[in-house]
Amino acid sequence: METDGSAVPQRPARVQPDDAGAHIPSCRHAEEPSFSERHGDVIAMAAASPGYSPFQAPALPTAHSVSISLPASPTRFDIARTELELQRHAVTDASLMCPLPPRGPAPIALAQPDKVVFRSQPIPAAPPQAKKSQVYDDSNRSAPPPPMARTKARRDRSYDSFKTWSGKLEKQITTHLLGSRPQQQEQEEPEEEYAASNRPRSSMPGVQRFFAALEGPELDKLRSSEELILPSDKTWPFLLRFPVSAFGMGMGMSSMAILWKRIAISASTRFLHITLKINMVLWCISVALMFILSVLYACKVVFYFEAVRREYYHPIRVNFFFAPWIACLFLAIGVPELVAASLPQWLWYVLMAPIVCLELKIYGQWISGGQRRLSRVANPTNHLSVVGNFVGALLGGIMGLKEGPLFFFAVGLAHYIVLFVTLYQRLPTSETLPRDLHPVFFLFVATPSVACLAWSRITGDFGYGSRIAYFIAMFLYASLAVRINLFRGFRFSLAWWAYTFPMTSAAIASIRYSSEVRKNVFTQCMCIGLSAAATLTVTALFFTTLLHAVVHRDLFPNDISIAITERRLKPSVVATVMMQESGSKAALARAPSDDRGLEAAVATSYT
Repeated sequence: METDGSAVPQRPARVQPDDAGAHIPSCRHAEEPSFSERHGDVIAMAAASPGYSPFQAPALPTAHSVSISLPASPTRFDIARTELELQRHAVTDASLMCPLPPRGPAPIALAQPDKVVFRSQPIPAAPPQAKKSQVYDDSNRSAPPPPMARTKARRDRSYDSFKTWSGKLEKQITTHLLGSRPQQQEQEEPEEEYAASNRPRSSMPGVQRFFAALEGPELDKLRSSEELILPSDKTWPFLLRFPVSAFGMGMGMSSMAILWKRIAISASTRFLHITLKINMVLWCISVALMFILSVLYACKVVFYFEAVRREYYHPIRVNFFFAPWIACLFLAIGVPELVAASLPQWLWYVLMAPIVCLELKIYGQWISGGQRRLSRVANPTNHLSVVGNFVGALLGGIMGLKEGPLFFFAVGLAHYIVLFVTLYQRLPTSETLPRDLHPVFFLFVATPSVACLAWSRITGDFGYGSRIAYFIAMFLYASLAVRINLFRGFRFSLAWWAYTFPMTSAAIASIRYSSEVRKNVFTQCMCIGLSAAATLTVTALFFTTLLHAVVHRDLFPNDISIAITERRLKPSVVATVMMQESGSKAALARAPSDDRGLEAAVATSYT
């Protein structure tokens, strides 16, 4: 039955709060479907019935209009609006949030209340931990961060400038040991390249930089106007903190093995009935200790060659490169008879070859002058660069060699005289050794003690030359032992091992003197006293070192002497630091105005 369109009654649309909701569109017009696509059935019905309107409210006694405000967070509202009111509010609210496109008015949609989101202010970008299912506006969506800006924790790359081949060798070894996946390596490569291009480059500083950036007789303290390449507020990797001076422990233990071997076989101490098993135990401990030290420093050479190179060019630290070879010579001298009755002569040439190379470099610098001349680098640790000649001459004499030991004895004697006079008569500008370095004073005793033993082996008897060297050693020992202040007021450090090698050498020389020259109660008591003092010192230092290394873990602090910069800070920065230290502006007024003059003034104050 066909009817006229005007006769069709109007059907009011009742909007319930739980059944319908008003969705005011945002700026995402391109992504949302059109009104006709979502409500095609409603449009078709409206077209068929001219008087039909889904937004027409029912006839009620009194009609009240409800105003809707748009809060920042989603909220449900009771909606009862006419078609004109909804269109007016939709256009007004949409114009406040974002401009409408010119193609037409914003569409009106009916949706479920639990999906209605009213936006009155921009939504921030999604946090890194947001789920992928969350939807954000295109206008507020930020671009993904670059690979180097990721917040994922990475290993500290502050020490790569000291690593061999920029840490690639360590990376390869770690990859093979841990079995890391190739995908992780590919993801880390862009960040590693970015860090490698932006980290500060380090190169070998000249000798002048060591004197300008460091202070103290050992050049191990950083000046306040300088900065370090490595972070000063962190504990560095162990290999970077492991110094070459640690081989002093090997020298002390190996010389102790020689001492107890001499006590067991010498005529003046035979009444003590000391067995050679003690020498065997001490020698095995010394070999194990030297093996551990050698492996650790070899790892430092492999992984942190830059740090080893800086130690080698350090004006004072270079003397400790004699220590491992001197310790090996001691192990050869104190080898137990159960291990080897005699040693091959080629071993002497192998051990003395690196000592010759080091002496050619250091002694040549002393002679030629320059920044490394002896008057500037003179330090008690320089005895290590001289005593190796006498220890080598001693081992050569024990093996029956003649010319080689005599050559090294002559070279050592010539340079010891110069060094002894230089250290005795230090320049007024030379700094006094602090309390922490008082043990190195005992290195004065080591050289003449070993020299008297070496000369007695070369000549075959403890003659006048050996006695002169022995008496010099005893006088220096006594002059240091009576100074009580040299043994108190400082903390434990590796420098304490400087006591061991000179004390054991003096005890061995006393035993040799008592056995071959004058055997009486006084010399025998002196042998026992010096041997007991040396034994107690080495034992106490050995267990104290283990305590600080294993329990306290403060045996190896940050080695700041190898982490100085290649160039000095800018003159303006130096002047600022100097002014802060002085606490007044008078220092800035006295400083030269130009940068070149200021650099000269700062260099003068350093020297």
